[in-house]
Amino acid sequence: MNDHTHDHGRSRGGDHGHDHHHHDHGGRLAGWRHRLTHAVVPHSHDSRMKIDPALESSRDGLRALWISLVGLGITALAQAVIVVLSGSVALLGDTLHNVADALTAVPLAIAFLLGRRAATRAYTYGYGRAEDLAGIIIVLVIAGSAVAAAWTAVDRLLHPTDVTHLPWVAAAGLVGFIGNETVARYRIRVGRRIGSAALIADGLHARTDGFTSLAVLAAAGGAALGWRWADPVVGLAIAIAITFVLKNAAREVYRRLMDAVDPELVDQAETTLRAVNGVQDVTAVRLRWIGHHLHAEADLVVDAGLSLIAAHEIAADAEHQLTHAIPRLTAATVHTDPDSHPGGHHHTNLSHQRRRTTTRDTTQPSRMPCP
Repeated sequence: MNDHTHDHGRSRGGDHGHDHHHHDHGGRLAGWRHRLTHAVVPHSHDSRMKIDPALESSRDGLRALWISLVGLGITALAQAVIVVLSGSVALLGDTLHNVADALTAVPLAIAFLLGRRAATRAYTYGYGRAEDLAGIIIVLVIAGSAVAAAWTAVDRLLHPTDVTHLPWVAAAGLVGFIGNETVARYRIRVGRRIGSAALIADGLHARTDGFTSLAVLAAAGGAALGWRWADPVVGLAIAIAITFVLKNAAREVYRRLMDAVDPELVDQAETTLRAVNGVQDVTAVRLRWIGHHLHAEADLVVDAGLSLIAAHEIAADAEHQLTHAIPRLTAATVHTDPDSHPGGHHHTNLSHQRRRTTTRDTTQPSRMPCP
């Protein structure tokens, strides 16, 4: 019957900065004012007085990347100094691993910057999917870390070597673990807040590097006890741990690429739409991630006797309630069907009938009267 699409300017993390108690007097007045404005003047909910949600969340993501990049850089620098003093090859490998982890921030930062670009005629949904591509790169880097850790451990088992300057090596391993775990917690927390699967995967990658640093610490302890096999055995255990982290990160990125969402969000969206005044039924709800923001599409059933403006008001109210109820939902398309033909099947049949009629009229030769 009519389609209704709006973009809402939202504050950080999907929090609008105020509570929506639509059952009270103020909520009813706000709802009537919202519907009246829609009925008189068609407009978008994109307010120039508010911060663009994509810009704000990408700022949070970029801030997390740069801060974690500096943190990992300091960690790697401190380890490099001890590598020069101790000559530890194991610690050198861990230091290079931390440098590689820091550099994974580069593709993700590029993805966040691309996500700021406005939609075009070719990329009508914008460039938010660049984050998913960055997530693939991060998963590949984690896989490479697991292979490198396992390869090094097996090589040490076949060619045992003594570790020297053990106190310095142990201290460097501890520094590496603290630095990586701090960065991992920060990236994962910000990634969950802004809805970035790629940033979460990057945080999990930093956590694997922290485990690798612990392996250096454990190996130094074992070497101090005279266990030459301690270093490679712990390395193999860490490689297995990295594999489990890889599985979780790959699953998260795969689900995002396949447009998977939490089923509870779909239930919440249906519950919200059914509670809107004038909505008789909800026949379809679709949610998808575009970058670290959600987009929704919904089909509603309304009274067939409503005017076009009245149905538009219901669609506007439904979209308004939905964007406030679902975290990180910044755009929604709401379609209304009359209760005499719910589900849109009547529209499909009617469209086919019109297409056949138009085709028949255009293909038949015109009959001109003979002179």
